[in-house]
Amino acid sequence: MTATIENAMQYYPTASEIDEWCVNLLNESDRAPLSAELLPAPDPWPLSLGVRHHEGHGYVKFTTGDETFYGFWQPALSGGPAPLLVHLPGYGAEMSAHPELVAAGFNVLHVNPLGYNTPAGFDESKRPRGEWPVLPDTAATFGKHGYRDFLRHALLATRWAQGLACVQPDRLGVFGSSQGGGTALLTASLLKDRGVKAVAADVTALTNYPLVMRIGEAAGSGSYTHFALSPVTGECPERLPDAWRALGYFDTLSHAHRLAMPTLLTGAGLDTNTPIPSIRSLFDKLPATRSYTEIAGQQHRYSPLFLQLAKAWFIAHV
Repeated sequence: MTATIENAMQYYPTASEIDEWCVNLLNESDRAPLSAELLPAPDPWPLSLGVRHHEGHGYVKFTTGDETFYGFWQPALSGGPAPLLVHLPGYGAEMSAHPELVAAGFNVLHVNPLGYNTPAGFDESKRPRGEWPVLPDTAATFGKHGYRDFLRHALLATRWAQGLACVQPDRLGVFGSSQGGGTALLTASLLKDRGVKAVAADVTALTNYPLVMRIGEAAGSGSYTHFALSPVTGECPERLPDAWRALGYFDTLSHAHRLAMPTLLTGAGLDTNTPIPSIRSLFDKLPATRSYTEIAGQQHRYSPLFLQLAKAWFIAHV
């Protein structure tokens, strides 16, 4: 049968296949070698990150096999042991510091997978066509790379942080915006039995790919689903069922049954990138404590309100 938007979800993996996939990826990350080096802070800092008064923060260089990626570590002001919050980046691959969460008593680790961003700035060799390729790579490799590698790096970095003496490994929260929101939910799914107490996802991408595509086409515009499928539709359209199946493993809807921890979602009223109906479709499937906040009049962007909601959510549940 030809794959269309209307029947795309019939190619998605089942809940049991998602469970097996999560176990396999988690086991792979457990076996993978990892070295982590907290890099000396540059003097002066190229940007004001808001936590310069506190010792111990700085970039972390992660190496696994021949892969290198970076994070930004911000230990709790108390010196610990304290809960851990893991932040994942949006599609711009920006690095983020969260002094407001550090001040609230948390260790915070920003993970920047795939080596897209470094202490010296973006690695432009990894986006030769002007866009980071993680999303189309996911479809083009039928799930073997792209977000699978992204999530593997997130798991490895979290493993490192949970092993630190200043961290309470059984008190973990995960959060992010846009791509970061989607991958935060996927990471929480993977680590649901590894200390995750709560997750917070803002203007969440990687959610209901077929619906996002339908909304984009109805509006006469593209969508991130079109972008994801572009290598396959252009080069081997007969393999669209395989591409849809691959995306299904990285659709937060497929993981909803695993998101039994308290889950906070936000949507933006004017957002055409991660449209509200896609986020609501996930919210409706969440099985346990959940919250949805819609910010009227806001377009697709990071929201200071989300950080306040997330902080309260983590204080309550982590």
